[in-house]
Amino acid sequence: MADTNTMILSSTIESLIESKKYSTLKDIFVTLRPMDIAIVLGELGVKRLPLMFRLLPKELAAETFIEMDPDEQQLLIRGFSDAELKEVVDELYVDDAVDLIEEMPANVVKRILKTADPEMRRTINELLNYPEDSAGSIMTTEYVSLRPDMTAEEAIKRVRRGAVDKETIYTCYVTDKNRKLVGYVTLKSLILAEDDTEITDIMGTDTIYVTTTDDQEEVANTFSKYDLSALPVVDKESRLVGIVTVDDAIDVMEEEATEDIEKMAAITPTDKPYLKMSPFALWKARIPWLMLLMVSATFTGLIISSFESALAKWVALTAFIPMLMDTGGNSGSQASVTVIRALSLGDLEFSDFFRVVWKELRVAVLCAISLAVVNFVKIGLVDVLLMGNTSISVSINLVVCITLAFTIVVAKLVGCALPLLAKKIGFDPAVMASPFITTIVDALSLLIYFQVAKVLLGL
Repeated sequence: MADTNTMILSSTIESLIESKKYSTLKDIFVTLRPMDIAIVLGELGVKRLPLMFRLLPKELAAETFIEMDPDEQQLLIRGFSDAELKEVVDELYVDDAVDLIEEMPANVVKRILKTADPEMRRTINELLNYPEDSAGSIMTTEYVSLRPDMTAEEAIKRVRRGAVDKETIYTCYVTDKNRKLVGYVTLKSLILAEDDTEITDIMGTDTIYVTTTDDQEEVANTFSKYDLSALPVVDKESRLVGIVTVDDAIDVMEEEATEDIEKMAAITPTDKPYLKMSPFALWKARIPWLMLLMVSATFTGLIISSFESALAKWVALTAFIPMLMDTGGNSGSQASVTVIRALSLGDLEFSDFFRVVWKELRVAVLCAISLAVVNFVKIGLVDVLLMGNTSISVSINLVVCITLAFTIVVAKLVGCALPLLAKKIGFDPAVMASPFITTIVDALSLLIYFQVAKVLLGL
């Protein structure tokens, strides 16, 4: 339904542009949300975009601008006069301004900083100095701060005076004279309290907070865990320096989830949307991993080559190699994806290593027995009786099924252990997902296969 409405809106705006009914267009824009306007403007093309953007009121223009793609933002900035750019920048929240600067080339950044007022410029530079992907890099310094000895009436007046320039006012933070965080109070509590009630009597002291150097993924997980709308950020001395709002936390969740998916698919992560990437950019993101995995597959080729004479004697064994490798890879991927997801949600730590291994071992045994039994029956009924493949003896059937069982157990243990080990030594667990684990399991499954065949068939 939303897509249909957007199509109808885009068509209507196209007609109004053709008719040059700009006052009507302006009336329509002020009734829309910034994100919807950004989507519509993004479909107009580079020639019409600047003209339509200039129809927006100042505040709405800034809110729409921050929702647009970096390429569209850059196009507009290049066409802005210094006065127009200053109008947009002055309306941005500090964290949005920082996000914008991080996406722009150096020459555009210089223009943005040049037009920003001195206070915003100083704040932006401070935030840019925090480590990338840290709480400090995504926080805003625009928050409401109260004192413990204030009355509810005084606090409400302070909120009212500063609300226009603050990103959120629904949770206010209480600090002492040294700016140390001592508690929090909600706007609801302030409104319901008697005028002469002191903040210290209604504030909560069990404040959940993060430090400036905490990883942004941990910050996002904290939002999810405690169902927060804002999260205070403190420095090493517990002084309140900013807050992270829920919209930024959602952006982080989306970025981290996309990055994990790309790594799990053996793709170098990128910030650009798929349709905005050129074929060359996609090639650069994919080819390093494909080359690495291609080279690593050489090991499986060496293993097969070393047992070439055995395979020549028992040709029927060759037909089951793809099935064993695929099943092993799938089993390992199941375990790794489960563990990686649990790690990203904060449900697992390295201290849970043996509990995870023990649980996956039991799951692996159950899966191994089930698949081995079904495969034994399947080979006997389908391969031998229905397809008439008489070269498959009971001994070969046993070799395949025993190998399958061992492969599943090994694959699941490797799949659950590698992400935990990667996390422990500081690597991203997502790197240890499907492609990487599949390559390892492929080699191990072949080694198991030929060793079992050696014992049962006397190779």
